[in-house]
Amino acid sequence: MSTTSPDTTPADPVRDRRRQQRGWYFYDWANSAFYTTVMAVFGSIYMSSVAAADARTDLVRNGPAPCVDANGVESTLVNCDISLLGLTFPAGSLWGYLLSVATVIQVVVLPVSGAIADRSQYKKRFLAGFAFLGAVSSSLLFFMAGTNWQIGIVFFILANIGYGASIAIYYSFLPGIASPDERDAVSTKGWAFGYLGGGVALGLQLAFYLNHEALGVEQSMAVRICFLTTGLWWAAFTLIPVLRLRETAPVHREPDGRSVLTAGFAELRDTFRSAKAFPLTLAFLGSYLIYTDGISTVVTISAQYGKEELKHPTEVLIVTILVIQFVAYFGGMAHGLLARRVGAKKTIMISLAAWIAVLAGAYFVQAGQALQFYLVAVGIGLVLGGTNALSRSLFSQMIPAGKEAQYYALYEVGERGTSWLGPLVFAAVGQATGSFRLGVLALVAFFVVGIVLVALIPVRRAITAAGNREPAIV
Repeated sequence: MSTTSPDTTPADPVRDRRRQQRGWYFYDWANSAFYTTVMAVFGSIYMSSVAAADARTDLVRNGPAPCVDANGVESTLVNCDISLLGLTFPAGSLWGYLLSVATVIQVVVLPVSGAIADRSQYKKRFLAGFAFLGAVSSSLLFFMAGTNWQIGIVFFILANIGYGASIAIYYSFLPGIASPDERDAVSTKGWAFGYLGGGVALGLQLAFYLNHEALGVEQSMAVRICFLTTGLWWAAFTLIPVLRLRETAPVHREPDGRSVLTAGFAELRDTFRSAKAFPLTLAFLGSYLIYTDGISTVVTISAQYGKEELKHPTEVLIVTILVIQFVAYFGGMAHGLLARRVGAKKTIMISLAAWIAVLAGAYFVQAGQALQFYLVAVGIGLVLGGTNALSRSLFSQMIPAGKEAQYYALYEVGERGTSWLGPLVFAAVGQATGSFRLGVLALVAFFVVGIVLVALIPVRRAITAAGNREPAIV
């Protein structure tokens, strides 16, 4: 089987590397629309409302208006139960439970896709295939309407699989397009650019959503059109990295008659076995999985917290996410500058400490106080992009050569495999207490533990143990 590709030998390596980096940034720009529009804003709000509408059709015959608390305020956590596969739970908890189920499914898919991608000479095709799966599934959320929330579950899970698998393969290009000393800067620029892209996409959708009545469009239809345009945005901008990134010849050659699929499964088995030889890499991965669970939970439940607990209208929630997106661009760039001076490890620890302060502020925000909510959003934006971007680049330094997609698949699987815990805690606390404030406060533990574990990891030894060159500052 041939292991070469027609686009693996650039005439000017330095110029080609810069060109690939610029193309690579655009996948952050492309997929961020899904994360902001579907996961952070409209997904949680709209799916819960569709599920609640289904619950109302069952409860309306009981006399009192369903989904209304003792004060007459509508809430999807109160007397608004839905059923799925024999389980009954409040419509307001659907989003948290759905995130948990979707991540468990990714645990099965991502390691296999990463192992196969590392054995193949067509890694870009895997990136494009999973990206387009996610984009198409995101667009098909357009058909979730009325009381038909079950179809939304199917399309969201497929979109989440495409998102997670494409991200793992996308990350695996980083060691090939940036030297050890460049990676913090390239990673933070990509992440910052992604938040800018997500902000631009959401800003355009916000302009449309806020003017839906003037345009003669129903509110639910406006949200569904936002789902559709998110998929189109994701697919269109994916073409840029697909065209600019170069295929890299796989380190491993397949014996005659052995398929990449078969070899990929074998490689996955070997990766799990050999990973034990790099305990420091696994230690960093473990610490990352803890604090990133807290980060992803804050992002994905922020809109629901604002709506259910703080009683903000949808317009305030969307503006809040926009604030986060645009501030995250500057926060990501600032993290890159700080890492250049003190190193990625110390910068990550500083950022995690800032997360604790942000959550404390979110706990004390008063209901209906939009300015307070916006200030918390600024705090989230300042630390959001940089924490994950530096974790991505620091982890790349600890990966053995030729196993990038596999280890980033483990990185993503671990993130998805543990990120069910944060949403589950948040949803369960909300269901048990009828309030989400204590759920937000409980997330502080993820960041406290993360700081302690990162502090204990000897990063330079981990890089050397993986056989990689140490950057000047780490």
